[in-house]
Amino acid sequence: MAIIQLPQDLKFGVATAAYQIEGAANEDGRGQSIWDTFSKTPGKVDNGDNGDIACDSYHRYEEDVQLIKELGTDMYRFSVSWPRIFPNGTGEVNQKGLDYYHKLVDALIQNDIEPMCTLYHWDLPQALQDKGGWANRDTIEAFVQYAELMFQEFGGKIKKWITINEPWCVSFLSNYIGEHAPGHTDLQLAVDVSHHLLVAHGKAVKAFRRLGIENGEIGIAPNSTWKEPFSTEQEDKDACQREIGFIIDWFFEPLFKGQYPDYLVEWYKQKGATVHIAEGDMKLIQEPIDFVGINYYDGSVARYKKNSGLFDCEMIDMGYNRTDIGWPIYPEGFYKMLTYVHNKYGDTPIYITENGACYNDDVHNNEVNDIGRINYLKTHIAALQRAMDSGVPVKGYICWSLLDNFEWAKGYTMRFGLVHINYRTLERTPKDSYYWYQKIIQNKWYEL
Repeated sequence: MAIIQLPQDLKFGVATAAYQIEGAANEDGRGQSIWDTFSKTPGKVDNGDNGDIACDSYHRYEEDVQLIKELGTDMYRFSVSWPRIFPNGTGEVNQKGLDYYHKLVDALIQNDIEPMCTLYHWDLPQALQDKGGWANRDTIEAFVQYAELMFQEFGGKIKKWITINEPWCVSFLSNYIGEHAPGHTDLQLAVDVSHHLLVAHGKAVKAFRRLGIENGEIGIAPNSTWKEPFSTEQEDKDACQREIGFIIDWFFEPLFKGQYPDYLVEWYKQKGATVHIAEGDMKLIQEPIDFVGINYYDGSVARYKKNSGLFDCEMIDMGYNRTDIGWPIYPEGFYKMLTYVHNKYGDTPIYITENGACYNDDVHNNEVNDIGRINYLKTHIAALQRAMDSGVPVKGYICWSLLDNFEWAKGYTMRFGLVHINYRTLERTPKDSYYWYQKIIQNKWYEL
């Protein structure tokens, strides 16, 4: 047995997202989002599930805050429902929406839990999608208006802000692969959306600085992966680099170097897609941030294979265990990804803003024995410690997710929570992983 000793000042947290847990989709003036529309389009979400009720956290937030308090985490990362604040995306503000988040944030602070607020976790107001969504540059201005309101309302309470969660998912997964709302399959559209998201991020950061939020910090939370070349053949290495670049470099390079990766720009051109950059865009995108959030779930070994996917890259099944959603368990990739980002993009502080595993264990005798999730967390936190020992400036680790919830296109069929939700009764049952994580937070060490 090896002892994994974690830094005493490493912050721990849990995370959720508004559409996945809140419910109350048609209450207190909330407008419709693209996920309301998408989830109610036949065939888009497993079992025809939607977020109308979800975990009902809108009405049960006090109970959920107590679960966080008992868990002992330093931080709670949550997102705000944009259409709960601006039902039409812009224009009239819904005061009842603001009131809800004030109550939530006040409850967190009263219980010594630091709120970390994500402004955009995928629930674009449908009214803006009807005008072109993120492909329309007017949506950038709408996002900045929304962000400014939130900064002004909560700047004295919330110190840590994230502009956009997983811009790759918002752009490519949702507009090229088509798996998430709004469900398009157009590479040019996805490239346009990816750029507009980064401009919106930069403009929001600039507004944050102008408003001078006291002790405030702001960043963005891209997702990540790792693709390990099957061999030392240059074609294999290049194919893996394109896949890594697709997820990581396409967003990190503009943020930290003010440009898009040349090799991807050229690759997209060959596929008929061009980045449309207006004057001043790249300078805006490069607005300095205080931290970067990184989300990591899985990785794999891969090799070159012509006409295999967008990048001529074939994933190889090396027999790794998989979580119940089918993703390979690859903690080595977590370490390699973090050192890659650090070596390439410098010393900006990092928060792991999502890391966790899907296991669909159910309640037996008022307990949930989710040993698979515990083992996943053990190996990934060890990989995180290895990265920190190698000089990667990680400041916090936030587990996904506090609660089982609406898992996007998978509906309620996949469970990522430390707390089990009975979707009929909405009863909350902490799992074994909840109590394991509780001990890690208290002790800052564990046996691997």
